Amino acid sequence: MVGFRASRRALLPPLCRAFARPGCPLGPERGAERREAAASRVSGFCPPRKSCRDWIGPPDKHSNLRPIHFYIPESESPLEQKLRQLRQETQEWNQQFWANQNLTFRKEKEEFIHSRLKAKGLELRSGSGQKATLDAEEMADFYKEFLSKNFQKHMYYNRDWYKRNFAITFFMGKVALERVWNKLRPKHKKSST
Repeated sequence: MVGFRASRRALLPPLCRAFARPGCPLGPERGAERREAAASRVSGFCPPRKSCRDWIGPPDKHSNLRPIHFYIPESESPLEQKLRQLRQETQEWNQQFWANQNLTFRKEKEEFIHSRLKAKGLELRSGSGQKATLDAEEMADFYKEFLSKNFQKHMYYNRDWYKRNFAITFFMGKVALERVWNKLRPKHKKSST
């Protein structure tokens, strides 16, 4: 079972949350590979080594979202592991969507500005080297067009976002019930015969 868990963890993209202090040590299969992958792919932020909590990093420069670095406790149950993995997958999916969306937005915005300035017979930079801009009404045309063009994409994103959040909430409830059950369940004492 331990080999199976370790191989499944090796397949997951490591996030920088497995640093521990005395009292919340790392499991042997978790320590080395997590420390080597100190910075997540999203941000260079890395929480303190002695932390036993999830940390929220600074905003990513591409997606503008704040990445979460998840703590992995040594005694993580299979249900808690499934919840954490679902949260990590959702975060990565969300980061990727918004990084791509923001890249597309910036690119199309520059193309729009360039085409409008060209239609007016203006250059991107004025004689003094200052970047030429459009007024708010002209930019409103771009924003409206961009939102209309991406309506379907945003609709699918919202649908998937709600599905993922309901699944996360469901697993959070299951984990909470599991923890309550484990506290209320009578402990079996080992008898020496």
